[in-house]
Amino acid sequence: MIRLNNDNLARLPAEVPAPCLDRKAITAGIVHFGVGGFHRAHQAMYLDALMNRGEALDWGIVGVGVMPCDRRMRDALAAQDHLYTLVVKHPDGRREPRVIASMVDYLFAPDAPSAVVERLADPAIRIVSLTVTEGGYNFHPVSGAFDLEAPDIRHDLAHPEAPRTTFGLVVEGLARRRERGIAPFTLMSCDNIQGNGDVAKETFTAYARARDPALAAWIEAEVAFPNAMVDRITPVTSAADIAELRERFGIEDAWPVVCEPFTQWVLEDRFVAGRPPLERVGVQLVDDVVPYEMMKLRLLNASHQALAYFGYLAGYRHAHEVCQDPLFVDFLLGYMRHEASPTLASVPGIDLEEYRRTLIERFANPEVRDTLARLCAESSDRIPKWLVPVIREQIARGGEMHRSAAVVASWARYAEGVDEQGKPIEVVDRLREELMALATRNRERPTAFIENRELFGDLAEEVRFREAYVAVLTSLHERGARATLERLAAPGGAS
Repeated sequence: MIRLNNDNLARLPAEVPAPCLDRKAITAGIVHFGVGGFHRAHQAMYLDALMNRGEALDWGIVGVGVMPCDRRMRDALAAQDHLYTLVVKHPDGRREPRVIASMVDYLFAPDAPSAVVERLADPAIRIVSLTVTEGGYNFHPVSGAFDLEAPDIRHDLAHPEAPRTTFGLVVEGLARRRERGIAPFTLMSCDNIQGNGDVAKETFTAYARARDPALAAWIEAEVAFPNAMVDRITPVTSAADIAELRERFGIEDAWPVVCEPFTQWVLEDRFVAGRPPLERVGVQLVDDVVPYEMMKLRLLNASHQALAYFGYLAGYRHAHEVCQDPLFVDFLLGYMRHEASPTLASVPGIDLEEYRRTLIERFANPEVRDTLARLCAESSDRIPKWLVPVIREQIARGGEMHRSAAVVASWARYAEGVDEQGKPIEVVDRLREELMALATRNRERPTAFIENRELFGDLAEEVRFREAYVAVLTSLHERGARATLERLAAPGGAS
């Protein structure tokens, strides 16, 4: 058995490519907040590919964990010199492992916030990147206003020298750079949020403005916040994944990453302190990310929600099971073709029909085993951003939106916390208690769930949406998920 670390790289089996570089030559140029599976299968992978070409060796990644649960990641990576194995799972069962070497350090902020701040103030750091999830930006889901009353934000404003949050850490790092005459870095969001760079700019400057208006003005003027569209299905690493790597390839890795073959990164070419030559390893550098971003959010991300709740209620537990069922595939393609796609502008270089078909193929990959539970989690951060805009645009244009209404109804039914067999559902959401309380009223007051204005605004007052939603929710209670989809697919089923 080969324990993954620098000393053992030369011992890796031939089928597991090792880094073909001197790791001592890599120096830090990026600080990344939120080192989860996606970051390690995506941004870190692209940088590793560059480094294996002998390029970008001054763009090594320093990971930062802010949440208590990040301690485990810190410990796992530190024990193996910040190396990890990325395993691509192909639909035919083939595994494609490689060892990623682009991370050079990992800091756990709760233990040493000053060390994180000083690293951020280091002139060598020219990019700070983020995968902190949709809920990590601390803004209201409808108004978009930054929440200055959150307890940790209030703490950071009162004690800027000892921050607890990503906002406090990053802004304190920028403040020290400004005081010391050091040029700022680029703040690059890689989260699944529409206009993620714009959102990052709005939220970080809102925090800075509450702390020091002059500092906020400097950040607004000097820091770049490029928008990006990122895409790669990366399920949570399971104990079986760790065991398979050990048994099949003889590698002991505490926290490998598994992912699908497909990967895409479309990035606005707007940086204030340089960037790695990412275009040389397949990243699309563009002037305008919006068309690509909208395509991904409304076709891929919203389709994940469209399959997740219906699939779970029908008894499935993995995305590939749902997308090997023709009834569900027809529903997904109907949503993509007739509801989401009409809301999209032209996407340069993309054939939308081919993209839609590719999505179904990706979702149906049986080797990835992406769980529906993962796709159903944190829905209150997802549905308002990915699906509600489609509903609003289709209402405005008089287009179809009954499938989108059905997705919202399936979420409301899922939030009741009991499946069709009477088994409990573990609802994972920052608004869990509020959502489940509303869902308990689904039968007595079918519109209770969508009357939550923080998530849906005034959508419950739109007659077409309300009627479609109530019809599906009623059918889910009376007939179940499969029969409801069959009814939607039948002639006149939209009524």
